[in-house]
Amino acid sequence: MKTLLINLESDPQLEAQLLNQLDAQKGETELRRFPDDETYLRVLTDCKDRNVMIFCNLYQPDNKILRLLLLSYTLRQMGALKIGLITPYLAYMRQDKQFHEGECVSSRPFARLISESVDFMVTVDPHLHRYDSLDEIYSIPSRVVHAAPLIADWIKNNIRQPLLIGPDSESEQWVSSVAELADAPFQVLSKTRRGDFDVEVTLPEVERWRHHTPVLVDDIISSGRTMLETIAHLQHAGMPKATCIAVHGIFAGDAYRQLLGVADVITSRCIPHPSSQIEIATAIAAATRELLAE
Repeated sequence: MKTLLINLESDPQLEAQLLNQLDAQKGETELRRFPDDETYLRVLTDCKDRNVMIFCNLYQPDNKILRLLLLSYTLRQMGALKIGLITPYLAYMRQDKQFHEGECVSSRPFARLISESVDFMVTVDPHLHRYDSLDEIYSIPSRVVHAAPLIADWIKNNIRQPLLIGPDSESEQWVSSVAELADAPFQVLSKTRRGDFDVEVTLPEVERWRHHTPVLVDDIISSGRTMLETIAHLQHAGMPKATCIAVHGIFAGDAYRQLLGVADVITSRCIPHPSSQIEIATAIAAATRELLAE
């Protein structure tokens, strides 16, 4: 019997790709709000003794997490065999340490909520900073889809003479991996962050790369300040127009508009956006099949 895929308020284009890649059946639900703004949810497709994948992109999670918990609970009550979660963007990974007394290390209670609700999870390049792997906080099997090969393929097919640039020392391992796969040189910046919108970067020597196209690569573009500061230095050095690439394009405030004024901007389909050009469905489907097989 085919696996069910239920789309919980996420990208319909990626849903269609996943249905095709997984040879899955689309699960139907009825979802609406009561007058008091509480959620009404009903699963319309029989899921007894079937594997069910919930496709729920947890970008802007506070509006989605309760519905995810309600859906997973209902699927269990209906006799679903295994329940998996596909979330291209995994939220609440940035707060991984208590910096001030009384702060919530939100990555941990969020991980517990998810782990208690589904049996396994597939995501794309979560923001692992102080954690070595998701296993440190999630108690369910998980697969991380790495976007580096997908980004490298896009660069090879679209950028002539690229020079990859990482925003800080923490990005070196990741950017070097993309550079190796793309058969391209790379440089890493020195970055000092004074606040969410106050970032100073220092470029290494770029004279030898003057005729290369700078490609700024990061896992997340949020405020865009690091990339904007870097681009200003690149322009001052007389380098060609830059391309900014990120796995997850959050684009807080008017970050996207500002970046478009000085660079080409490309992201993966993890978060639906006009900049999304790097496809992820095939890689997500492969990871999902591995977990279903186990």
